[in-house]
Amino acid sequence: MTYSILARDPATGEFGLGVASRFFAVGALVPHVRPSAAVATQAFVNPLWGVEGADRIAAGEAPDAVLADFVARDAGAPQRQWHAIDAAGRIAAHTGAACVDWAGHAAGENVSVAGNMLAGPGVIAAALEGWRAAPGLAMADRLLCAMRAAEAAGGDRRGRQSAAIRIHDGEVYPRLDLRVDDHGAPLDELARLLAVARERFTLFAAEMGRAGAFSGRTDRAPLDAALAKLEAEREARGETTRSLAADPD
Repeated sequence: MTYSILARDPATGEFGLGVASRFFAVGALVPHVRPSAAVATQAFVNPLWGVEGADRIAAGEAPDAVLADFVARDAGAPQRQWHAIDAAGRIAAHTGAACVDWAGHAAGENVSVAGNMLAGPGVIAAALEGWRAAPGLAMADRLLCAMRAAEAAGGDRRGRQSAAIRIHDGEVYPRLDLRVDDHGAPLDELARLLAVARERFTLFAAEMGRAGAFSGRTDRAPLDAALAKLEAEREARGETTRSLAADPD
């Protein structure tokens, strides 16, 4: 029902996952990201492969060992698709023999792509190429580039409905967690949400409490100044907010 890409940036320590599907709220079930692991569970989805898998890999278990355990335990394994990456860049992937065609997976250094119900193998290849072609971009933009390339190659052969991006940067909570649950052009909507996040949210999130600095930034003045600077720069470029928020009447 899905194509997904998960990646690790060894320079920043970030883990990211992007997913798109002709299925409602794919971001609710497929992506499972931790400070030191990323896992996608899809096809005839078993969410436990995601929750348990991400926790165990983040705790230090090898992805291939976790996968072997799941395949042995789950009678539905032939219908499951799963892939994962850990803090060492180790990748494991499973596409069950009963997954709906086209289904398969591929990986490169610090990146893994998998999908089912796809237009063909070119979707996976395009996603990998889209990722590799944008090494200078931020994690979220790079994931979006890969998903756009996959969609241009045919994507989910049933159409489009939902998409999500989730990124962790070493904390137990996500630095970015965007979802489009029901939309005719979910990747376009995901790009809009990313633009809105950068208007305010990402600056705020960078100042929140962290494992090594529990209080985070408690002085609002530098944050308010940075937000004002961003808004002035947008106005100087003639740009307006991408947000759909409504102010009080």
